[in-house]
Parts: sequence; C-alpha cells; structure tokens
Amino acid sequence: MSLTLRSRETEAVERMDDPDCDPRALARTYARFRTVNRLVAGWRRSYADRVRPLLSAQRTTRLLDIGFGGGDLPRALARWARRDGLRLEVVAIDPDPRAHAYAVAGPAAPGVSFRRAASMDLVAAGEEYDVVTSNHLLHHLDRPGLDQLLRDSERLARRLVLHSDLRRSRAAYLGWAAVSWPTAADSFLFTDGLLSIRRSHRPAELAAVVPAGWQVLPQPPFRLLLTRAAERTPGA
Repeated sequence: MSLTLRSRETEAVERMDDPDCDPRALARTYARFRTVNRLVAGWRRSYADRVRPLLSAQRTTRLLDIGFGGGDLPRALARWARRDGLRLEVVAIDPDPRAHAYAVAGPAAPGVSFRRAASMDLVAAGEEYDVVTSNHLLHHLDRPGLDQLLRDSERLARRLVLHSDLRRSRAAYLGWAAVSWPTAADSFLFTDGLLSIRRSHRPAELAAVVPAGWQVLPQPPFRLLLTRAAERTPGA
C-alpha cells in the first residue's frame, strides 16, 4: 500500500465490522473510543460552535446520533448541554446488535436513549429531530449507503445536520500508526484506524459526490465536517 494515499480504499472491510470478530477485542475497542474521540474528533468545538447556539433552557431540543458505536458521543453531547443549563434530548441509533448491547450495558446517561435501528427505520416511522449527527460513519459507507444516509438526514433533521469524519492524509496515517501501536495486540484501534484513514475522503472527493445544499468543511488537522442547514416546520 502506497503511503501517498492518493485514492480511497473502497474494498477492504474493518475488523470491527466483521460479525465474527473477537468480541473481547471489540469491547475493548468500544471502550477506548471515548479517549480517541476526546483527543482527535473535535466534537467539543462542534458542539460549542454549531449545536449549542440551537439549544434553549426553556425548550427541549431533540438530537439524533446515527451509528453511535461505543455510545460516547451521545453521552458527551447530553453532558455538555446539561452543564450549560440547556435542555437536550439525545436519541442514538445503531443497527449493530453488538454496539447496542455494549451501550445499554453502561451506566444510564440522563437525556440519552440508545436504540437498535437504522436511519431509514426512523424515516419510515415519520420521526423528526432538530439536529442529526454522526461521527466516523461516512468512511464505512459505499456510495449507495452514503446517498441513503444523506437522504435520510434531510428527512429527519429540521434544523441542522453534522456528519464528522476523518480526512485522508499521509500525516494522519503515520501519526495514527505511531500513537495507536500499543493497542495493536488487544483491540482493533490500530488496524481499523489505519484502514479508516485509507477509506476516508479528501474534501474535493466528498464535495463531488454530495447533493446541492451540503457543505464540506475541512477541520484541522485531520477532519472533515459534512453539514447541512435546514429550517423547516415539523412535518414539512
């Protein structure tokens, strides 16, 4: 594999996506997502800059997180809002039964509910939310899956969509290889993290395949934010 990383890897599958992967290694991977996301995902800034301005102390805002994995982002968003004295209800969904079992086995999180479901299930049920988010989901999807996610997001979100993901680069690849090597033996963070970078988009690549109305925003040093603002009344 050339470290130029000039093109996306679209064929290889991450080990944690294998239904027959080692469940103990998967659980350790989920458990470490909180630390990884706190260090590299940049959600504290995205919350402060983009989510918090939409929240209120008088009215409950509803947020949907798609593909919650270990469940750390929904918990963090609810915790930050609570500390700010703002009312936020977070519904987190993931179709993977292993992710759902891991999340619900953890401590109860005020304002957060975890459901085993896909975004299309919620669209079919006519559900709507003020804000829709995802973290590290886009690079897992093939083109039809990405198209489906964006259609569902448009249907589900009344005000804002934020899909945050990795940005492919040599520096990101080498940096992750260096810092995650100690986890190589007992979790999937090392191998899957490197493959995630290889599968992720560069800004122009992602911008070329998303519909009008979506913005691709590079987030230094190694992130992308795919966002869409939508102001519509419930049921519109």
